[in-house]
Amino acid sequence: MDIQIREALTKDAYEYAANHIACWKAAYKGIISDEYLENMSVEQMAERNRTILSDPGTFSYYYADLNGRMIGRLVIGKCRDEDKPNQGEIAAIYLLDEFWGKGYGREMMEYSLSELKRKGYGEVLIWVLEANSKARLFYEKCGFVFDGRTQEISIDKSHTEMRYVRAL
Repeated sequence: MDIQIREALTKDAYEYAANHIACWKAAYKGIISDEYLENMSVEQMAERNRTILSDPGTFSYYYADLNGRMIGRLVIGKCRDEDKPNQGEIAAIYLLDEFWGKGYGREMMEYSLSELKRKGYGEVLIWVLEANSKARLFYEKCGFVFDGRTQEISIDKSHTEMRYVRAL
């Protein structure tokens, strides 16, 4: 059965936060420290989500619904990178690990690319942790290529992110 992509609303803030944390625990196991992942607070993130979802700015927040269950989330919008001011960005795309390898991630990606193209963007980018080889492989299968740009971000420690891009 196909997933439905739905806009995340303020009323979804708690479930969106719980999904975010569950997805991170699976995606970043062995990359981000267990201590950091275990200390993520659904309540704190839900409060932040209520603010973001009530005034999303240049990004759109969605979730993947499968038979009434939120199984993933995605955030898309205008690129934040100064050297790509008129391009689109996938700021987040996550899926609960029990749904990996079943085509749902691909459906979410296709939805993201279609929406960004509909909004008039000719290129889209996504930042990915260098150590996240599963995500990098998925993006490459979706037509993204590493453009040579990296940046350091701090989560539990310093991590290198790689920028992937593709034309729409």
